[in-house]
Amino acid sequence: MEAFTDAVVAIIMTIMVLEFKTPESPQWTAILHEGPYLFAFGVSFLFIAVAWYNHHYMFSLADRISKRVYWLNIAWLFAMSLLPVATAWAGRYLQARAPEYFYLLVFFLWSKTYLYLSMALATDLDATNGEKAARIRRMPIFRFMQSWRLLTQTVVVGILIYFYPPSCLLVTSLELIYMAIHTTPDSDKIAG
Repeated sequence: MEAFTDAVVAIIMTIMVLEFKTPESPQWTAILHEGPYLFAFGVSFLFIAVAWYNHHYMFSLADRISKRVYWLNIAWLFAMSLLPVATAWAGRYLQARAPEYFYLLVFFLWSKTYLYLSMALATDLDATNGEKAARIRRMPIFRFMQSWRLLTQTVVVGILIYFYPPSCLLVTSLELIYMAIHTTPDSDKIAG
């Protein structure tokens, strides 16, 4: 399961970088025309990196992969597979509302599938190893997605997009930086 997920995630990251266009001029200013996409790409790259790190942590704790976990992982990968389209659209039209709303929708869909995947892994572990289940539930990303904060942030960002469309990528990048810094204390000690 992890090898398959790793391959799909790596392909998603590769597809995103292929959208980055080579400047038409050798001047430094030519790269500035690609700046909005580069910004969107950077946010999405961080998005995937944080998700992948936490995904590996959760799966290193799993004793087995149930059919429910398998299909939730597939749903999570589906949500993530929409990220290259959302990134390209939001990066091309940084000041437009519709692409930013689509990016927010993809981020929310990804978050919900990730939460359900985490919950399923923890529930499966409850039967065999309560401490491992508790470790998943203590993950900062799990606690954020399970709380009122995810829905509240989504609504607030939805309102902000109406007035300033790039706020979606800005808020998302801040949240991802926070999640990259605040990981489970033992996450860097897991082998596997």
